[in-house]
Amino acid sequence: MVYLRSLLFLIAGFATGLNAKSSTGDSVLVIVEPKQQDNYSLFLNGLKKQGYDLTFRAPKAEAPVVIEYDDPTFAHVILLASENKVFAKDITPQSLVELLGKKTNLIIALSPKQTPLSSLAAEFSLTLPPPGTPLISYFPKREGPPSVIPVSVPATHSILSENLHPVWFSGVPHSLGNNPLLVPILRAPAESFAAETDGGSPDALVDAAERGGEGLWAGSQLGLVTGFQTLDGSRVTWVGGAAIFSDEYATKEVSKGVPSGNLQFARDVAKWTFQESNVLRIDRTTHNLVNSTKSLEQYTTNDQIVYSAYISKYDSKTSTWAPYSGIKDLQLEFTMLDPHIRTALLPVPGVPGKYSAAFRAPDRHGVFKFLINYKRKGLTSLQSSTTVAVVPPRHDGYPRFLSAAWPYYTGAISTSVAFFLFSAMWLAGDSHEKRAKGHKAE
Repeated sequence: MVYLRSLLFLIAGFATGLNAKSSTGDSVLVIVEPKQQDNYSLFLNGLKKQGYDLTFRAPKAEAPVVIEYDDPTFAHVILLASENKVFAKDITPQSLVELLGKKTNLIIALSPKQTPLSSLAAEFSLTLPPPGTPLISYFPKREGPPSVIPVSVPATHSILSENLHPVWFSGVPHSLGNNPLLVPILRAPAESFAAETDGGSPDALVDAAERGGEGLWAGSQLGLVTGFQTLDGSRVTWVGGAAIFSDEYATKEVSKGVPSGNLQFARDVAKWTFQESNVLRIDRTTHNLVNSTKSLEQYTTNDQIVYSAYISKYDSKTSTWAPYSGIKDLQLEFTMLDPHIRTALLPVPGVPGKYSAAFRAPDRHGVFKFLINYKRKGLTSLQSSTTVAVVPPRHDGYPRFLSAAWPYYTGAISTSVAFFLFSAMWLAGDSHEKRAKGHKAE
């Protein structure tokens, strides 16, 4: 009865996200052992109900291929065969990296055992403990093995649903490098640690910690589920164990009467990885003089310029792009090698999705760029570059008189007037002397 109640609750909660679509495509390749496919039926059937077209393939099967004629065959790939050490020839670390380069999104489950995927994780700044050392925790007190751990989910997270119940986790942790493209999603509990089982050695843990400099494999510094977003926008999510997507953990209660959050957590992870959520784009940009609407190819020094960017956000429920004004820290750079001007691009009240900034062109001529380079963890990167020229004024573009030069003007005029008066007085004095001498001669 308890199992049925939990299942109905999960299905009812999961139904709220139905019919959501990805912004990059709906074809999904699921690589899983056929005999284990039913272990993930709730998660996979949920994707089907949303409208995703799922294709299943065994790890060693040759078809369907992931890349054909140098083009990816699927928009997304889910790799749940975490225990396999041998894959088909087109499923290699190199081919998975190539898929990311072609904007295919990946969900990759890891295993405490050494597999080809373990070495691939290192390329994404993830360091795994030695083989045979899964995550262990004895808190809170519970029935079952210590390697099956309830993990609390952050109450607020840009990727996950709010107030999500704890999720069950079983698998291998990883330490995170300094790569800014990493997106932490779920971290290990503070009291957990990686321990030797299944042939592992405590000496191997100590040696790996000293060699890698990660310190002890323990605590919340370890990641369990971590995303990675490339500069091109494609996403890959590394999961420490495929069991987090399983039906067993989805229907397993965290405490009496409290269902786990595994199913919704898996849905949130897939939603972000498949680019349903947190997807932004720049629709267009404009630049013009103040009180004008015409974009120019070149501006004059000290011109007053207005730059505007129109940004939209993908709505997976309607499969449309809607204007988005929720960014508060967007910046614009007017750069020539180095930024000459850096200013905030602020949302324009009353115009959804429009961000604008006004500034004066620097008093330096050359080739400049309007540059937007917005990168935040979990959000699609926004990049835009527009080249314009800044030139000095034409010969007839300078002002006739400069207010700052009036002292010089005054000096020149006064000198000229003084010279004229002096000349007039000199000439007048010379004639007077001649007339005076003439009178004396007589």
